[in-house]
Amino acid sequence: MITGQLKSQVDKVWDAFWTGGISNPISVVEQITYLLFIKRLDEVQTTAERKAQLTGKPIENPIFSPDQQHLRWSKFKNLGDPTAMFERVRDQVFPFIKNLHKGKATSFAKRMEDAFFMIPKPSLLVTVVDLIDQLPMDDRDTKGDLYEYLLSQLTTAGKNGQFRTPRHIIKLMVQMMKPSPDDLICDPACGTGGFLMVAEQEIRDQTSNLVDLSKEQKEHYHNHLFTGFDFDASMLRIGVMNLLLHGVENPKVDYRDSLSDHGDADIRNAYSLILANPPFKGSVDYDTIAPDLIRALGKTPKKAAGAAKKPTEKTELLFLALILRLLKLGGRAAVIVPDGVLFGSSNAHQEIRKTLVEGHKLDAVISMPSGVFRPYAGVSTGILLFTRTDSGGTDKVWFYDMQADGFSLDDKRTPLDQKKHETNNLPDVLARWNNLKTESDRPRTAQSFMVPKAEIAAQGYDLSLNRYKEVVHEAVNYDSPKVIINRVRALNQEIETGLKQLEGLLG
Repeated sequence: MITGQLKSQVDKVWDAFWTGGISNPISVVEQITYLLFIKRLDEVQTTAERKAQLTGKPIENPIFSPDQQHLRWSKFKNLGDPTAMFERVRDQVFPFIKNLHKGKATSFAKRMEDAFFMIPKPSLLVTVVDLIDQLPMDDRDTKGDLYEYLLSQLTTAGKNGQFRTPRHIIKLMVQMMKPSPDDLICDPACGTGGFLMVAEQEIRDQTSNLVDLSKEQKEHYHNHLFTGFDFDASMLRIGVMNLLLHGVENPKVDYRDSLSDHGDADIRNAYSLILANPPFKGSVDYDTIAPDLIRALGKTPKKAAGAAKKPTEKTELLFLALILRLLKLGGRAAVIVPDGVLFGSSNAHQEIRKTLVEGHKLDAVISMPSGVFRPYAGVSTGILLFTRTDSGGTDKVWFYDMQADGFSLDDKRTPLDQKKHETNNLPDVLARWNNLKTESDRPRTAQSFMVPKAEIAAQGYDLSLNRYKEVVHEAVNYDSPKVIINRVRALNQEIETGLKQLEGLLG
């Protein structure tokens, strides 16, 4: 959790950009990310130089050549002349990072093609460089918290149904899925890469900071393990640099409208784990959607002619169909969906739920409180956990009624005492998920319980928790009518006595 002092430092960086004339939140985050990346490159080179001094061996693949030393953060930050610093960063340092992977078929090279240095004046650059230089970026957890807080300032979140997923919810989903260094992980609506970064951290923790990985696993980790898609170029740039800052050398973060018809055979049946919070922006025109996704919802692809109203489909349903298409056989997924997916009565809603229950293995439905996405939106959501089998396999589905996530459910989202179970259900969710055998006999009045597939089918594949949860109303014993009447009479008598006393006082 970011401390008050560090939060204040990040706020100062943010405020400097705003007062300096850059008011678009995404642009601010982009420019800060560029500078953090430049600083990180210098730190990596410094670490390599120290290692070379200790071992007596030359640095392999140095970032900065001998004639590029002036481009390092530690060099230009100490320039006394603001104009000289500004010109060096704008005309030399930024082009250097922009072309760092030029000529290579990497996501970083593709994303940086459209990158722009937007800091308008020397005074702003000097102020921001000084503030960023004071940020403690050595510890990975602190660095992650700082960057997460920075991303939380994106006040444009919520546009087109895109909501920044809280880090603690991402962490819960990742821990439940237990990613391994041999997985192929994908987020088809990755934004700034939050799910991928938390998955990366989980794998790093499992493998003693990658020390336990073989040479082949390390190559897989750096080049194939993490894949993200999005159609927002700015978000993709932030995401790819974010993963690079966290140590992934060549993350696959690509521009792609995941729901469109690309004929993308290369990503079908490709991933063993999908973690996602797809956008809930409403509906998409049929003529922009991949036909097989429409068919997955039990409908026939069709085009609208002339000025006639175009048929549409819900984005959240299409993404579930897409995720099933992307998963390998046996692949698993954890996906955030709006509550409407769980109980919607349209044919498409029922068809996708039936597909999950009958055609694959639906493992769990976790109902989350409506305040989780505040202040962006008060939408009620749930988490679906499922495995692609193509042959069924659902026996019982685990339902959990998450009522608290450790933060207040208002717009302030103030941290609560997370040691108390009633203010933070997340540890209980994870503990019970890891020991599902003990859940079979829990009553429907409990916070979590199992529901047989046959019962779900009988309810039209409704997956809303309230459909199956039993509410026990506390019995209240009331006094008899005669006792209540006598009590009212006694009260009236007391009132009358008081009025007479008051009259006497008034003369």
